[in-house]
Amino acid sequence: MAKEMLKAQEFDRFLAAKYPGLKRYGGEGAEGMVPFFMELFRLSAKGSIQELVIGMPHRGRLNILTGLLRYPPAQIFLRLKGEKDFPDHYEATGDTLSHINVSEDLHYGNDKVHITVLKNPSHLEAVNPVSVGKTRAKQMLLRDGDYGKEGRLSDKILNLQVHGDAALMGQGVNQETLNMSQTPHYEVGGAIHMVTNNQLGFTTPPERGRSSRYCTDLAKMISAPVVHVSGDHPELVYKATRLVFEYQRKFRKDVFLDINCYRLWGHNELDDPSFTNPSLYKIIRSKKTVPDMYAAKLITEGLLTEEETKEISSSHSKWLNDAHKSCDSYTPQDPYFSGNWNNMEVAKNQVTVWDTGVNSDVLAYVGRKSVQYPDSFNIHPTLLKSYVKNRLSKISEGVDIDWATAETLAFGSLLYEGYNVRISGQDVGRGTFSHRHVMLVDQETNELHIPLNDLHKDQQGFLEIANSTLSEEAVVGFEYGFSIESPRNLCIWEAQFGDFFNSAQIPVDCFVTCGESKWIYNSGLTILLPHGYDGAGPDHSSSRIERILLQTDSKEDKVDGDNINLQVCQPSTPAQYFHLLRRQMVRNFRKPLIIITPKTLLRLAEATSSFAEMSPQTTFMPVIGDKMCDPEQVTKVLITSGKHYYTLLNKKIALKDNSTALIRLESFAPFPTAELLKEIQIFKKNAVIIWCQEEPRNMGAWTFVKPRFENLIGRRILYCGREELATSAVGVAKVHQKEVEEIETKPFAMKFN
Repeated sequence: MAKEMLKAQEFDRFLAAKYPGLKRYGGEGAEGMVPFFMELFRLSAKGSIQELVIGMPHRGRLNILTGLLRYPPAQIFLRLKGEKDFPDHYEATGDTLSHINVSEDLHYGNDKVHITVLKNPSHLEAVNPVSVGKTRAKQMLLRDGDYGKEGRLSDKILNLQVHGDAALMGQGVNQETLNMSQTPHYEVGGAIHMVTNNQLGFTTPPERGRSSRYCTDLAKMISAPVVHVSGDHPELVYKATRLVFEYQRKFRKDVFLDINCYRLWGHNELDDPSFTNPSLYKIIRSKKTVPDMYAAKLITEGLLTEEETKEISSSHSKWLNDAHKSCDSYTPQDPYFSGNWNNMEVAKNQVTVWDTGVNSDVLAYVGRKSVQYPDSFNIHPTLLKSYVKNRLSKISEGVDIDWATAETLAFGSLLYEGYNVRISGQDVGRGTFSHRHVMLVDQETNELHIPLNDLHKDQQGFLEIANSTLSEEAVVGFEYGFSIESPRNLCIWEAQFGDFFNSAQIPVDCFVTCGESKWIYNSGLTILLPHGYDGAGPDHSSSRIERILLQTDSKEDKVDGDNINLQVCQPSTPAQYFHLLRRQMVRNFRKPLIIITPKTLLRLAEATSSFAEMSPQTTFMPVIGDKMCDPEQVTKVLITSGKHYYTLLNKKIALKDNSTALIRLESFAPFPTAELLKEIQIFKKNAVIIWCQEEPRNMGAWTFVKPRFENLIGRRILYCGREELATSAVGVAKVHQKEVEEIETKPFAMKFN
């Protein structure tokens, strides 16, 4: 322990000398975490743990990575010299030094354990649910255990979450993550939590930073035990580590280790904490460092000499100097697209088309199986009539396929091909709008039955229906972590209403939209956001399409390719939705997908599809043109998306307007330049083109569509929709109805010279 702690101290001193202006978030004052990691890694290897998945913030991170986990210091120095630490063939932006990660095998005699430290954003605790999701995915993929409320979990994968004291109590994501810890479909058999207790949050002392006595009082919500230990005493930390490990192994529940330490410098090394905490830092500055105190103790006990202590520090300093000198010739390793991802590729700067159709025999088989249940099962009588019999009728004809049936056919066909499907969110088993019902509940016993898991058990993939806690931030983080483990998992999160995804803005901002660009993490996470202006008012109408589109790296003056960071689509038919879901798995690359899903279209008779639209040689169409008009008669072209298409279509039919064409934009990003151009060229050059939307002018897709359309298509486009608004929708029924009448009438009534 003394050797590793002295090395960690020397690393911090080396960086301070070479890079005095660097924010390194060193471990000075918290070197007591070193014996914790040492013993936890050893115990894990000896205890047949196959992998330890770690979510860890900045504090002391570089010390642990370059010390115990053998991260090449040359790669750090390369970054500090302003160079990339990833291969040139990746179009990535990189990230700050305090967010780097490692994936390494550690050997202890004949035993070994794989350590995965996830990359993390600066939102200190946001990585924790991500680490839990990745842990869960690994436990399920091993298929060597039956642990868990619903079985299938391996106990050879262990989760560790590292916290800061102020962030543990201050960040709500921790409460959300703990609340999931013992719920079906989110549990991982208990995580070990280590708190690096600095007794300070940024510059705020504990009495101003929390209302509880201990920073670990959050553990009380799940009755998790907490072991408090002084970081000044490494041997006690070592013993405490054994205690929490044995508890987790025996009871498979969360347990906390609170290491009381301090921060030698401020929040970072450029900050002076004595401005706001003078008394505390008088004490801290008078203390000997923990490694020096422990080394002195061992010297007194005759277990170490002063010469050995100096040799440990000097040899480590020399090793770091040698790495520093050689960093210019260092070639970054390329660990990406290995393991589970070895058949995946980097998306290209072009849009590719994939056949996502399925043979009608398979569709019919999946459709029939999706509503089968045991003879002894007591199905809800309403479902028997409106769901089971109705679906069987549609499947037998292969027509009038509604949204829920198309989704089921997508899930089932992917399961049939061996992919796993996981959908999570609040009440996703039946669906917010009571339309899905992929999970049936026995009305007498409350037992659950998932028909799609009985397609052909020995060969099919697994469908996991995860009815989540009332959480968005932690759940989305969890699902992102689940999605980055394997490309064979279709991982879906559905918001109860699209508006509610703003509660998950942190994981969306820090992981989903930019994980590949920052860290070369590939994810096929699919997010479903129910959207539509139906008079439900603010917070129940808008998925904030404008906000999502702002986060894409789509260019205003260049044609998009598959290498765009984020796909955003708004399908208008069940078949289009079917193809989008299947495309997520069929392609040889993975990208996050946000689908703006409907509400009223779920049961709209006009919004149905047929098997023919889902058969082989069919695919998702980014643009759907107007096949019912005579191009020679058209003087006005309305471009719209989603539900609003049907509103305009009905108005056009009612008006018997043959001079107006309707084009549906099904994909926003990648922006379908070629397909739009092809449809626009059908009409006369003097035809007026109008973008029509339900959303207010300062929202929706208008500000995204206008510059791309005008720059890439080369035609002017006008706006027709609601006027600017502060809220996403009005809350007065009569005002809403007046708006509806205006936006459905105005585009047909607009006159032009």
